[in-house]
Amino acid sequence: MTEALGAVAPGTPLREGLDRILQAGKGALIVVGDHPDVLSICSGGFLLDAEFSPQRLSELAKMDGAIILAADASRIARSNVHLVPDPSVPTTETGTRHRTAERVARSLDVPVISVSETMTVIAVYRNNEKHPLEPIPRLIDRANQALQTLERYKNRLDVVSAALSALEVEDLVTVRDVVTMLQRSEMVRRIAEEVQDYIVELGTDGRLVLLQLEELMGGVEDDRHLVVQDYLREEAAWRIDQAVELLATLSTEDLLDLKTVAWVLRIPTDVGGLDAGLQPRGFRLLSRIPRLPDAVIGRVVNHFGDLQKIMRASVDELDDVEGVGSGRARAIKEGLSRLAETSILDRYS
Repeated sequence: MTEALGAVAPGTPLREGLDRILQAGKGALIVVGDHPDVLSICSGGFLLDAEFSPQRLSELAKMDGAIILAADASRIARSNVHLVPDPSVPTTETGTRHRTAERVARSLDVPVISVSETMTVIAVYRNNEKHPLEPIPRLIDRANQALQTLERYKNRLDVVSAALSALEVEDLVTVRDVVTMLQRSEMVRRIAEEVQDYIVELGTDGRLVLLQLEELMGGVEDDRHLVVQDYLREEAAWRIDQAVELLATLSTEDLLDLKTVAWVLRIPTDVGGLDAGLQPRGFRLLSRIPRLPDAVIGRVVNHFGDLQKIMRASVDELDDVEGVGSGRARAIKEGLSRLAETSILDRYS
């Protein structure tokens, strides 16, 4: 459906053609795809194989039959076609055009667009989904509301992230601190996904919304992955990518349950509960040191084991790690010291 909405977003030739049909007070039934499965349910009509243009689409819509486009909407394959989908396919629509559109979309994996002449509404069908296209001003309003919500959640995430950094420096991290951070970052990611859906549907009108989204989401995904990397108790059959994927598929109810989030990281909560202490490996704080490659971070973490040992290590001890060198060793030592000082000042100021 996202792909289909992108094809009919403002700024595309197909959307211009659909708008022309509405302005002319006409209706239309358009199938985007001309593979053999689609042609097998076509009866009658005219074989065109003409280059697509919005003007041609609106003119062909004056005829009663369906219009068949190429899969990339670059050509008009057929027009004035009578579609004969499987009548046993269930449909909840009542109008003839809409019933046909829903049945075709459910039986064939192609986008089907229905333009209602009486209600002046464009609806996109794909598989079992139906999405009516809303007016652009209303979409922009919704996108702006979602951005405001995202900004509030992002501010809360920044507070939780700063608190976690300070606790990591002081070796005071608990299970509750870690899962709260993951919970907040996942909430932010889900709101961002909703904004992204609006951007797809807005097409060229969504440029400013996209810029705001990219600014707000800068570093959120990386930080989320690094938290998992720092605290996940890896098992033979459970890895970081699996934990991140499961976190993204949790229901809202499960996401609000801190113990469920802890279970995703395979952190036991039977002893000490959510207030049990944890030690980070150090990936997250080391990644904040400028010009420090991921490969070097991995070697440092593997050599020392956890963040506190890395922070206590001398420049010479850091230099002993393969690929670090004296220059990077000093950069790591000074960088962690600055991060520690900044995190503690932020926490207690």
